[in-house]
Amino acid sequence: MFDVSFSELIVIAVVALIVIGPEKLPKVARTLGALAGRMQRYVAQVKEEVNREVRFQELQQLQQEIKETATKTQVNFQRKTYELTQELDFQEPNPQDKDMSKEVKNKV
Repeated sequence: MFDVSFSELIVIAVVALIVIGPEKLPKVARTLGALAGRMQRYVAQVKEEVNREVRFQELQQLQQEIKETATKTQVNFQRKTYELTQELDFQEPNPQDKDMSKEVKNKV
């Protein structure tokens, strides 16, 4: 994010020492460190929440795709079942099948 070299940090420390003074510098440094830590934690929380939301949206999309596939499969299965029942209901019996059924009845 920021490219700060060691020499630049030394310049910043010297300027801070001159401007703030040696008595207040430790307190200011602690305060800045605490603020930087809070900022890092906040950024990490925001990143985690964004990632969680993206995963949730992906799961919702996957769930929707599964529902669509299941519905298509169910409709296809019902259509095929209907076609088969219609085919079986409207099929005229074969004369040989009648003779066979008579033979089976006689044997039983």
